[in-house]
Amino acid sequence: MAESSSPSPTEEIVRLIKRLSAYVAFKMSSLFSTTSIRNLDSRSIGAIVGLAIAVIFTWRAIRTPGEQRQRRQPKRRMQSAETSSAAAAQSNLGSVPPEVTSPHEDDNAVQDVVDQFFQPVKPTLGQIVRQKLSEGRKVTCRLLGVILEETSPEELQKQATVRSSVLEVLLEITKFSDLYLMERVLDDESEAKVLEALESAGVFTSGGLVKEKVLFCSTEIGRTSFVRQLEPDWHIDTNPEISTQLARFIKYQLHVAALKPERIAPNVFTSQSIEQFFGCV
Repeated sequence: MAESSSPSPTEEIVRLIKRLSAYVAFKMSSLFSTTSIRNLDSRSIGAIVGLAIAVIFTWRAIRTPGEQRQRRQPKRRMQSAETSSAAAAQSNLGSVPPEVTSPHEDDNAVQDVVDQFFQPVKPTLGQIVRQKLSEGRKVTCRLLGVILEETSPEELQKQATVRSSVLEVLLEITKFSDLYLMERVLDDESEAKVLEALESAGVFTSGGLVKEKVLFCSTEIGRTSFVRQLEPDWHIDTNPEISTQLARFIKYQLHVAALKPERIAPNVFTSQSIEQFFGCV
């Protein structure tokens, strides 16, 4: 019975690189899930880069001696000897075992592993939200046209509907920011409809938002006063007049509009929706 061929050194190093790349990818994912990219210290980044460089240079160190010996062999053979060697090599092609791989195939296998190792790690939605908000710890946001499908207080007298596409972003914001929702309503029934819609959508159970942080007022000036009193790092609104008034007092703002208007101020960003601003659509 024929003995099974043992793996070549090249195959062993490919397996080693694959295991190391999987381990480092796992460690990088763990780091990114527990802290923001900006907070990674130089030692953590240096350790990851150092390990990658060590893997590559280890491979090069293993495969280089053989190539160097081939390059250093003196060309002492006569033309007739070269001809006979070529003929012998041609006759022996059929006897090469199918398991033997060429150096080019080994190089391609290692290159594939290295390319896979250096593929960029896709950030999570939580990391994107934190980066976009510049680590803002307090956020205020109006409801109409941003969180709710409805766009006017008159519509809230009939119904209130939470936009399903915004829930994931809303949850990520509440994980690390103090979020306040606010809106102008015409009556107490409208206020009750809004709270019921938010509760039915799971906003109060799946995130850090509580009913006491949903504020109502009867005028647009009242919403402006809420924002100035809370002094958030970010305010999200659909009214350009309010965004203009608050530009002097609030560090950053997001102005949501169906049609992208001109930039209100350097610290006021614009987007068609809060999901689009955070790259969810």
